[in-house]
Amino acid sequence: MSGAETNRRHETHIVADPALPTILITREFGASPELVFRAYIDPDLVVQWLGPRRLTMRIDEYDARTGGSYRYVHREDDGTEYGFRGVFHEVRLNERLVQTFAYDGFPDGVSLETTTFEDLGGRTRVTTKSLMDSVEARDSMIKSGMQRGIREGYERLDELLSGRQSGNADRRTEKEGLRP
Repeated sequence: MSGAETNRRHETHIVADPALPTILITREFGASPELVFRAYIDPDLVVQWLGPRRLTMRIDEYDARTGGSYRYVHREDDGTEYGFRGVFHEVRLNERLVQTFAYDGFPDGVSLETTTFEDLGGRTRVTTKSLMDSVEARDSMIKSGMQRGIREGYERLDELLSGRQSGNADRRTEKEGLRP
């Protein structure tokens, strides 16, 4: 596979249907669905990749099972914090996650997210569809810079899956078998 094909395969596609209050996010990863899914549900791994590079993450709660809930906080260097919370409505091992997502700064703006993990024979296509209350709420989320955070988070997930993170994270992922 050429370098151009590899880069295209690992592009993050983010689409907002003009007529619907949805965002569709699609990305392929060079790892099995089992490894990618584990990176989504294991809080020790989630903290290593979810969100923009400039932020650090603290997980207050992360119970990734059907009926479980989560809360985490992203923190800027200046101390500014952004909290997020939700409930896992369906956790189907290596196949599907359905969860709510809310930002503490806008607690009534809850979205419903369905993420699927498609086996591509040693690779995985992750597709997330987020459904918001309105097109205006969707547009507000897009204007918040979420696209950059998603793209950077997925780049970090690529690094985690391939063992390219530095320091303890690299040794930890190799030990736990997260290398594809």
